Amino acid sequence: MKNLLKLFGIIILTAVIGFTLITCANGGGGGSGGGNNNAGGTVSGTPSDLQEFNDISAAELVAKIKIGWNLGNTLDASPDETSWGNPRTTKAMITAVKNAGFNAIRIPVSWHNATNSSYSIRANWMSRVVDIVNYAADNDMYILLNTHHDEDIFKFTNDKKTQSLNAFGKIWGQIADTFKNYNEKLIFEALNEPRTVGSPNQWSGGTAEEHENLNEHYRVFVETVRASGGNNGKRILMVSTYAASVEAPAVNGLVIPNDTNENSGVNKFIVSVHSYSPYNFALNENKSYNTWSKSNSSDTSPITTWVDRVYNRFVINGYPVIGGEFGALDKNNEAVRAEWAEYYVSYARSKGIPCFWWDDGGDFKFLNRSNNTFYFPAIRNALMSGVSGALPPVIEPPSGDDD
Repeated sequence: MKNLLKLFGIIILTAVIGFTLITCANGGGGGSGGGNNNAGGTVSGTPSDLQEFNDISAAELVAKIKIGWNLGNTLDASPDETSWGNPRTTKAMITAVKNAGFNAIRIPVSWHNATNSSYSIRANWMSRVVDIVNYAADNDMYILLNTHHDEDIFKFTNDKKTQSLNAFGKIWGQIADTFKNYNEKLIFEALNEPRTVGSPNQWSGGTAEEHENLNEHYRVFVETVRASGGNNGKRILMVSTYAASVEAPAVNGLVIPNDTNENSGVNKFIVSVHSYSPYNFALNENKSYNTWSKSNSSDTSPITTWVDRVYNRFVINGYPVIGGEFGALDKNNEAVRAEWAEYYVSYARSKGIPCFWWDDGGDFKFLNRSNNTFYFPAIRNALMSGVSGALPPVIEPPSGDDD
């Protein structure tokens, strides 16, 4: 009888250990509203201890960003890093970007293809994200880490809000926990271009219902990140307008979330917008739209209008803005694009708004990732020239203003 009980105990213990190992390997089950399974410092390559954290405001941090670059169509590709034609990312690529004068990088990441039905993130996917974040951290760059192309699970209509908030909290809980020990140069960007895909208002600013639900997602984002510990209690966070649009309905529909950070009264929020403007020159695939001139007000006003709009809505109220994506399609017009690029980033910089070039390795290619040189040196030089001017004074929100 004793032997049978002993044998039975061994079987039960083995089953428990086996189940635990399988659960850990798959990232665990994920808890509701910010549950997580990748403890900070336990993913290979993450800091095991808190990094020294410069506890500055969002406005102070954004003033330190000169110009940024997007690692596009890479970790946001489906189903994996090389699926959309780009090679596997190397540290040498990121070093080449830094050496070219970019001191910031945006790392778009799609998560839903790397999760199970409980929204638990695969360990190998999280590990790869850590690798690339570390490439940038080792180059002492400012880093925007986001959720990108996750429209399949993040929804902003009333009928789909509950499930979306559940998924959103679980995924951000795991991201926040994994990266909680990093310093202030790692910024969490809640969403890329949050919108209802295919809706009539997808690119025109969204609806009041969508704005309300998007703002509720940001509440969950803040609460989840702040509760995850480590340096996340004071980390700077980024929120986007609806679809990251610069249209007035989207800009006016964004409400800066209330914070629960350790330093009440110090703003820790950045607003993100995207603008490929003027549309015909920058985004329209018709190659006949290949001219632009800074002496033509109809060419410059699409840039100055959006910059002035977000400046007046956010920046002068102490909430800094980043142009998270911009670029212009190659229409065999490098010299013209260089003139455009210099004007674009220079005007944005005059309002305290740093911009991040969208490099997808294809239509908006910029870095040649096979040899780490730049396809368009004139544009690279123009970008650096455009951000060489003096910055305006840093503006902070009035004391006690948290919305």
